[in-house]
Amino acid sequence: MAAPPTASIPSKNKAWTYSEYGKAVDVLKLDSNVTVPEVKEDQVLVKVVAASLNPVDSKRMLGYFKETDSPLPIVVGYDVAGVVVKVGSQVKNFKEGDEVYGDLNEKALDHPKSYGTLAEYTAVEERLLALKPKNLSFVEAASLPLAIETAYEGLERTEFSAGKSILVLGGAGGVGTQIIQLAKHVFGASKVAATSSTGKLELLKSLGADLAIDYTKENFEELPEKFDVVYDAVGQTDRAVKAVKEGGHVVTIVGPVVPPATIFVLTSKGSILEKLKPYLESGKVKPVIDPKSPFPFSKTVEAFSYLDSNRATGKVVVYPIP
Repeated sequence: MAAPPTASIPSKNKAWTYSEYGKAVDVLKLDSNVTVPEVKEDQVLVKVVAASLNPVDSKRMLGYFKETDSPLPIVVGYDVAGVVVKVGSQVKNFKEGDEVYGDLNEKALDHPKSYGTLAEYTAVEERLLALKPKNLSFVEAASLPLAIETAYEGLERTEFSAGKSILVLGGAGGVGTQIIQLAKHVFGASKVAATSSTGKLELLKSLGADLAIDYTKENFEELPEKFDVVYDAVGQTDRAVKAVKEGGHVVTIVGPVVPPATIFVLTSKGSILEKLKPYLESGKVKPVIDPKSPFPFSKTVEAFSYLDSNRATGKVVVYPIP
């Protein structure tokens, strides 16, 4: 996909924005007259091709962390895949025409950018991006950054390593589908167990789970087997701490937290995507995209309503972006 010449970058573009907090269906509006961001010296301007939605987008829109948010109005979106159309003066690793992807908010909850990814153009720091693996479509690439980086950082924080066992809570979600794959195919887990509803158990096995637990029929904490690591992607640390071995680790991305579990918030890094590139290119680790995706740009509100239903399998992606 060739990059449009710099001269043809418009001063205004279409973007999904909100200027008050609330549910997407009430506050998210398509604005055709949003100023295209200026590129700082360490940034590139990306012509957005696809963007994926994450639960943090909805929580942010609802005002859950407004004390540390950037000022309204906000262009929604963290994850992006697209084409570099302009580079800042200090940028070394990217040039016009490069196909890139990433999560443009370095600190997810600490003053994330007012200008996100559900727009025709967005500006992103070079350090947050990576070159898109050639075998992935823009839709597939857009689905990955926040989820796969969160999966990776959580595993690193628990000092996960080859030969250890892990239980993944919420194995069929955007993050869970990546934790299973990374634990098994990158970190070399001896055993991966994961929870989901009945209809998603086969997916868990296909991703590398040795034991798929139907949470509608079984309480995972009552299993006789305990695990070196429990990675909670749903917010059940009160139960997760009962499923970990003595001396093991419980990590979560959803509060509240029951000790000894720990919680963390992702720090976005393009270097993680680069590190995982061989596994993505070989197909050992795959994007998992909900069958209802992609949603067209005009149906972004519907895409959020679907995400917020908590029924999505893997990721919800918006494409094409005009």
